[in-house]
Amino acid sequence: MLTEERYNFITEKLDHYGVIKSQELMLEMDCSESTIRRDLASLEEQGKLIRVHGGAKRVYTVEQEQTLNEKSIKNIQNKKKIAELAASFVEDGDTIFLDAGSTTFFMVPFLKEKKIRIVTNAVQHALLLSDQNNDVSLIGGKLKNTTQAIIGAASIEQLARYRFTKSFLGMNGVDRDFGFTTPDPEEASVKQQAVMNSSKVYVLADKTKFDKVTFVKVCNIEDALIITDHLTDKNHQSYFNKTTILEAKS
Repeated sequence: MLTEERYNFITEKLDHYGVIKSQELMLEMDCSESTIRRDLASLEEQGKLIRVHGGAKRVYTVEQEQTLNEKSIKNIQNKKKIAELAASFVEDGDTIFLDAGSTTFFMVPFLKEKKIRIVTNAVQHALLLSDQNNDVSLIGGKLKNTTQAIIGAASIEQLARYRFTKSFLGMNGVDRDFGFTTPDPEEASVKQQAVMNSSKVYVLADKTKFDKVTFVKVCNIEDALIITDHLTDKNHQSYFNKTTILEAKS
């Protein structure tokens, strides 16, 4: 193999498995230990991996949180498609939890005619739901200014008393190893409580959220169904192996 071919092979293996062993690379690429050592050192210098004893591991970048306004202007069409597909799983008689977030916000118009009970921790969502005469409850607690989400001990205590047929959650990061993550510990606690109290959990995440990790883990990939836009990259196959992924294709 040429050098660039070896680099591509190594990075693709890392994308798929997260960790690779030098001995396996030697066998699969039919090259010497010194060659593998040089390749891993070069890729580490490029910031594409981290060398560990006997091999290398994938680089994880901890993403920073954006405001609701910043998030709401990104990937609007894809988010609307995801939201419409998510709303199609809501049935009359359901009691749902609708999480704060820009993608879940786009679900609101698609819930207009449904005979359901909605609990949310999102101020914007609650106002629009009220305008279209939905049966909506806004939980109490502390208002987080940047995302306009209700968080804190009071919100957790209130949510703990409720049971939901379905929950629809937003996430900042989706990673096959670290699971679903969000930057704020208090928002993560609200999401965790919703997961625990729901018969079925849906995470709404466009493809830009995949292979990203933020500060706090909410739950494992296996704990929720993922609704996303079309994933064409073969490197995402490992996600399909871990949970059900529903694609809002054009």
